[in-house]
Amino acid sequence: MRRGRAGRAWSLTLFGRYRGTIRRTGLLWSNPLPRHTRVDVRLRHWRSEPLPVVDAEGTALRAVVLVVWRIKDTARALLAVDDHTDYLRGQVESATARVLSRMPADSFGPEPAEPRTLRDTEAVGDELTRLLAAECKAVGVEVFSARPLRIEYAPEVAAAMQRRQVASIDARHRDTVLTSVLDAVDDTVHRMSDRGLVGLDDYERKALVKDLTVAFYTARGPAADAR
Repeated sequence: MRRGRAGRAWSLTLFGRYRGTIRRTGLLWSNPLPRHTRVDVRLRHWRSEPLPVVDAEGTALRAVVLVVWRIKDTARALLAVDDHTDYLRGQVESATARVLSRMPADSFGPEPAEPRTLRDTEAVGDELTRLLAAECKAVGVEVFSARPLRIEYAPEVAAAMQRRQVASIDARHRDTVLTSVLDAVDDTVHRMSDRGLVGLDDYERKALVKDLTVAFYTARGPAADAR
């Protein structure tokens, strides 16, 4: 007599041959000759240690991944590999390295939305889940989700990448300010000319544009931020 519990199963082998799995709950009777191996078939999660990986540009990163999984096929989980949990860990490391190497960690160009980066954790998680589910199916492990909890630069490059990120943000800010200033100067010169307030030749117009640009940029640019 044995007691079956919810979330637990018994895998039966006799003389090295798989004879079946008992998934029933409550009191039950089973043949005592086969070897009974208890298997946990409940939903489980595994959080990885920081994994060393590189992005599409070769920048060193550290990634932490959370995997939600369970044993679906007890025979494959016990007999196909020595240890299905070790197999899962190895596949998580492999899949993480492959997925994260396809995209850059950040975009420092003028258009931050292009190309797609690793900051899109939803897309990264979907690709990780798809890849892990396919790799672990052969050993009876069902992967429900694999999500990156943290993707950050490795300590040896973190300071340099932070300076690059700050410089990129500052450059985008300056470009936005300059565009606004040029629009304001163009509008001011045209309104003054249309209303006949000034009569300007090419030399005087250039001088006026230069003075207005300097004045407007000084008021809206970094000097204004410092104040």
